[in-house]
Order: sequence, then C-alpha cells, then structure tokens
Amino acid sequence: MQPEALIAATAAPVNGLGAKFYFHPDSLAKGKEAGLDGFRLYIVGRGGVLGDCHADVVTSAFGYFNRGLVAKMWDSGRETVAPMDAAQLYLECNAELGRGVLDDIEGLDAFCAAGEAVVDAVNPAGLTLFAATAAMPMPEDLPGRAMHLLVLHRELRGSIHLGAIIAQGLAAEHAHALRRPDDVKTFGWPEDLHVPDGAGEKLAAADAATDLVNADAYRVLSDQQRQDFADGVAAIQAAFGD
Repeated sequence: MQPEALIAATAAPVNGLGAKFYFHPDSLAKGKEAGLDGFRLYIVGRGGVLGDCHADVVTSAFGYFNRGLVAKMWDSGRETVAPMDAAQLYLECNAELGRGVLDDIEGLDAFCAAGEAVVDAVNPAGLTLFAATAAMPMPEDLPGRAMHLLVLHRELRGSIHLGAIIAQGLAAEHAHALRRPDDVKTFGWPEDLHVPDGAGEKLAAADAATDLVNADAYRVLSDQQRQDFADGVAAIQAAFGD
C-alpha cells in the first residue's frame, strides 16, 4: 500500500476515532468528578499537554477557536485542575475507551508498531499540538496504546492541516466556518461570520497540501506496515461499530 492510498483510506476514520473520547459520557463523568464541565475538560484536557502556558499558546495550537473563548475556558479550567493533570486524565479516558472493546482484535500489535514508527520518525517542527501530545506517556497495554496512537495520528494531520491553511492565507476561522458551518458559534465566532470570496478554493488547496505532507510521514513504513496500519484502523472502526 502506497502512502497516498493509506491517507485516502484512513484520514477520515482516524479523525473520528481519535476524537471519540472528547465528549464521551465516560469522559464527561470523569471530568465532572475532577470539577470540569465538558467544554473545560476538552480545552484544558486536550490543551494541557502544552503545560501551564498562556491561553494564547493554546489558541495557537488549536487554531480554530476564538481566542477570547479559549482564554475563558482555559484560565477558569486550570484554576480547578492543573493543565498537565487534566491532560493525563483526558488521555486516560481515551485509553480506557479502548479497553474491553479492542482486547481481541487481531493485528493490533502490528498496528501499534506501525503507528509508533511514524510518530517516532516525524520531525515535530511546526506541529505543536502533535509534538506536545507525543511527549505524553504511552499506555503499556495494546488497547490503550492503540487508542493513544489514534489521537497522535489525528493530531499529526490536524497540525499539518492548520499549517497548510495558514500557508494559503486563509484565516482558520474561515476554514472552520466552511468545514463545519453549524459549529461556528460553538467555537466562539458570530453566527453571521463573513467568509470572503475565494476561501473555498484556498481550503481545497490546503486539503491537497495536507494530504501530500501527511502521506510523507508514512513513507518511513514498508508497504506491509502501511497495510498493517490501514487494517488496524478498519478493525478498530468495526469494533466500535462506526
């Protein structure tokens, strides 16, 4: 399997599976126990890998959120739970989601081996959220490890895509409005946010560039390893019934 074919087959499912824990009921319950509502758990949990930093650093890494909204959620959330503790809590919620569901999947070890090889080989320059998440401890058990790798590969593509959007001269909020028009207000922007002419073409160009750069990350793998990764993603998706 060639890298371009791998990206075509796995980008969408990795995007979904790597975010599956974000607002899962079990995650929300753990966040509530720690004193964080769902949105603050997402902001401080996902951004907590960056450490106890200024809110603008989180805005920079996330890309698509209004900086005022991030500051409100981040600053109030980290008063309750230290960012790194929130990150560890959030990633453990993700790992726990796979335990019991992925225990008997054939080839999960090969999927993890391929996924880790990519993570280890990636140059982290400019990939802030990916790099910070990759610095977090990896679960030792295969189901937890597989779920953690899905997050890492999602953050890898996401960080690449954010850079591609910026390189096209497209504002991240305009890209977000085009991609997810029903979530503009949720991300802190006015519902009537004006998207300039030509933004769609710039987003399409950014998507194409993302695919090219993302595919390059998987050239470190052999054809068989790329197939192992693709098969693993498909098996995990099937196990969750997605």
